[in-house]
Amino acid sequence: MNRVLVIGGCGAGKTTFSKKLASITGLPLTHLDVLGWRGDWEKVPHEEFDEALAAVLREERWIIDGNYTRSLPERLRRADTVFWFDLPGIACLTGVVGRVIRNRGRARDDMGGNCRETLDRERLSFFRYALTMNRKIRPRIRDALNDAPGVTVIVFHSRRQADRYLRTLADGNKEEQDGLE
Repeated sequence: MNRVLVIGGCGAGKTTFSKKLASITGLPLTHLDVLGWRGDWEKVPHEEFDEALAAVLREERWIIDGNYTRSLPERLRRADTVFWFDLPGIACLTGVVGRVIRNRGRARDDMGGNCRETLDRERLSFFRYALTMNRKIRPRIRDALNDAPGVTVIVFHSRRQADRYLRTLADGNKEEQDGLE
């Protein structure tokens, strides 16, 4: 596991998982939202985003956290492992709502620019998007993964499954380290 994608619906737990996975594996972590946003919720132009992503993809070891389905085929060509958070929409919605409440008024470290979490009309429409997003993108993700032979795909249907995976991985790494002493 050297080139890892973490994908799934908004609020599914991708970023939390990615940070923990990076801590356990030592792989460098890139958040697509850092590449995709600047200023005050200003989207980076596709060309600029694509150049920044290409630089990350040229590296030999990485974790890339985020969906951005437009660039998924390109990322899959370089990935060896994919973690797909295929959670129900209600789980994604509760994740997004919790994230907004926890970070209200602040910009998160996994976002580019100065994108502060707010509770405004735009954010409310994002809640609806989070609720329905995974259902809408699931077929696109499934098709892209089917077109990526040789990539190990691990699907989580709950955050609890992801947590168990990380605990098992951490325990395995600890046993390996203990064996080297």
